Amino acid sequence: MAHSRATVLVTGGAGYVGSHVCKALSRVGYLPVVYDNLLRGHEWAVKWGPLERGDVRDRARLGDVFARHKPAAVLHIAGLAYVGESISDPGPYYETNVAGSLALIETMRAFGSMPILFSSTCATYGNPDKLPIDEATPQKPISPYGVSKLMVERMLVDFERAHGLRFTALRYFNAAGADLEGELGETHDPETHLIPLVLGAASGRSPAISILGADYETPDGTCVRDYVHVTDLAAAHVLALRALEQGTARRAYNLGIGSGFSVREVIAAAERVTGGKVPFCVSPRRAGDPPALISDATRAGEDLGWRPKVIDLDDIVRSAWIWHQRGRQSAPFEAPPQSERKT
Repeated sequence: MAHSRATVLVTGGAGYVGSHVCKALSRVGYLPVVYDNLLRGHEWAVKWGPLERGDVRDRARLGDVFARHKPAAVLHIAGLAYVGESISDPGPYYETNVAGSLALIETMRAFGSMPILFSSTCATYGNPDKLPIDEATPQKPISPYGVSKLMVERMLVDFERAHGLRFTALRYFNAAGADLEGELGETHDPETHLIPLVLGAASGRSPAISILGADYETPDGTCVRDYVHVTDLAAAHVLALRALEQGTARRAYNLGIGSGFSVREVIAAAERVTGGKVPFCVSPRRAGDPPALISDATRAGEDLGWRPKVIDLDDIVRSAWIWHQRGRQSAPFEAPPQSERKT
């Protein structure tokens, strides 16, 4: 267990993954202090500790927050994370993800030797030579988003060598689903993630979805991705933080379920879960999209004891659908039937 209400700083803690991580941290005795500019996060999602509004590039503001809260560790989840947007407008990705991370790391050094857990991504691998992808797979990103995250990983290695910074990078595959207790879910504007887009189309709240390329070398021609449930992702952060605190963590861990689902398979799952049809059209491929990304997360299992629990695609989609149906944060929550509550 953590020390009594040990304080940790969570950048991006008002966002989709960050808010789920804060809930998981709180459950085991940490006090998560959220640092977020609310550009893409939500104030309503900050429920387990104080909110400090600020930008990771703002060193003066970071210094104020570190001085006031004296965090024992940092979980750096803040960042821009849209592959397509990074290709059309790369500047903000280097400004926020790289320069912002540098500002954070240098502020941390000024306030002690606390460890940092960094949210990285499978996009750092680019178009891998083989599947599944383990941590030894060469990192050859093909989007500015992936490049920006890899640059931060390299920066952390350099600070480790020069200054003894303790860090772990968690390379997420595709975060998906919603809190199984209905308190949190995915609400982006604009929404670019496949599952909420498909559910929006199924419910009639949003237009037909575009399948971005149906001519990939995959079983049905559409991209294949490894969807890891967001509560499992949050649990991995707690385990990785404890390992960092104990000095047993390694530099990087893949986080995925080890199997992949195509875009067409996600559409079919949404139709099974919702009982409706998902209107779609096929559009040209999007630059920066590898045909398939499937994780080998053996290392996280062996080192951290991490075992994803929600691994059935229908269950992942169902958790997101329950969240979608209740109008996201605006509607009262009614617990789903026990048969739908997978843990």
